[in-house]
Amino acid sequence: MKVFITFLALAIASAAAVEEIVRPKDLPKITGNKIEGRITNGYPAYEGKAPYTVGLGFSKNGAGWWCGGSIIGNTWVLTASHCTADAESVTVYFGATWRTQAQYTHWVSRTNFISHSSADIALIRIPHVDFWSMVNKVELPSYNDRYNNYESWWAVACGWGGTYDGSPLPDWLQCVDLQIISNSECRQTYGSGTVTDSVICVRVQDGKGTCQGDSGGPLVTHDGNKLVGVTSFVAAAGCQAGLPAGFARVTSHLDWIRDNTGISY
Repeated sequence: MKVFITFLALAIASAAAVEEIVRPKDLPKITGNKIEGRITNGYPAYEGKAPYTVGLGFSKNGAGWWCGGSIIGNTWVLTASHCTADAESVTVYFGATWRTQAQYTHWVSRTNFISHSSADIALIRIPHVDFWSMVNKVELPSYNDRYNNYESWWAVACGWGGTYDGSPLPDWLQCVDLQIISNSECRQTYGSGTVTDSVICVRVQDGKGTCQGDSGGPLVTHDGNKLVGVTSFVAAAGCQAGLPAGFARVTSHLDWIRDNTGISY
């Protein structure tokens, strides 16, 4: 059976899909064949649980879309390249548990976007931020871990959105604990053309997973708190269909991150 995938950026306004422009906190319910934005069947994050998670409100020509990202240094955020594609600018929400009630925000133009040429991963250069309990970085895996496939490891993904199919879209940050699976298992669903060595997948069980609006957000290991994935795709059959969810594999891009940011471990 052929399974289609869908990227997870959630439009907050577009001339084709929505008649009016709305603020990020007023995300409309998407109907038809599209999936609503959410961490599905996760749990509300307490303040400071994931201080490395940022909200990203992208805009272009008055339209916009919402993604997540991870602070990896005082001047850098890591996200998905399908989030930055064609955007003119982004507003970065720092230290927000409630989606738009951030500790502070920064507006950043597209001249500060660096997208990978062949993978769904991107960097955003941000004004310098100081770290504290509500705003902090997440560490990347070390070079010693670059060949670790993390199979069977548990990790946490965080993002904003509803908690089940058909739910209203709450603004409180949601997190979900997910188990990483082998690429060979993930390829049984999506094939080797989609699940390359630079992809990492998680098992979606009991309706727990990622969905639109979570794009670009973090997948961080329970053991060691390392950023191993950037939220990328799910099956078009639905975020709660029980099919694996895919992330850009951070260990595949450590050289690229270091070359562009100077960050390495």
